[in-house]
Amino acid sequence: MTPKQTGKAYDKITECWNDDVFPMDNGIDQLNRALQFLSYNDWDAEGSVSRKALDVGCGHTGRFMKHLAEQGYDVEGVDVSAEMIRLAQEKHPQFRFYHQDICQWQLPCQYDFISAWDSIWHVPLAQQASSITKLVGALNPGGVFIFSFGALDEEGEHSNCVMGPEVYYSSLGVNGFLETVMAAGGVVRHLEYDQYPENHGYMVVQKGG
Repeated sequence: MTPKQTGKAYDKITECWNDDVFPMDNGIDQLNRALQFLSYNDWDAEGSVSRKALDVGCGHTGRFMKHLAEQGYDVEGVDVSAEMIRLAQEKHPQFRFYHQDICQWQLPCQYDFISAWDSIWHVPLAQQASSITKLVGALNPGGVFIFSFGALDEEGEHSNCVMGPEVYYSSLGVNGFLETVMAAGGVVRHLEYDQYPENHGYMVVQKGG
């Protein structure tokens, strides 16, 4: 299943992330943990030095983006679903959004913080490593990347129709993700099975200086 097809699938189920359906605090504690690894030594006394952040698979809620903006970040969002981006732009005109496939997209700048919560696992297995490498490479020195993933022992892929339309998932496996981020110049600061016994994990990676 291609990212374009995944985007089309998500175009049909945007209502699953409405405020009265989806828990808006999902992943926020983990986001805050990741933010703790950033050094603020290069901010000036008034905090006027703007840090840039990117939310990959931002959806239309803008919940991660709003939280990051409250911490003083200049935030952008990217999603493969055209409908998610359309709704996001209507709700949050203060942010910049991109309708792009992260596998092919050339990121416009370097970032201090990148989040990819419950989104990277839709990247085709053959492009998982290159996409992770790209995102680590898009960090400024000392920048932080948090992403969730299928916490499997081995790499794998599958599709299901639990949400209605067919949706694809893949994972490099825990060791595969570890090897990929380290080869890309990242230091693993935190790894957690945060929904155990479900196979849901997340990793906080910091780019070496």
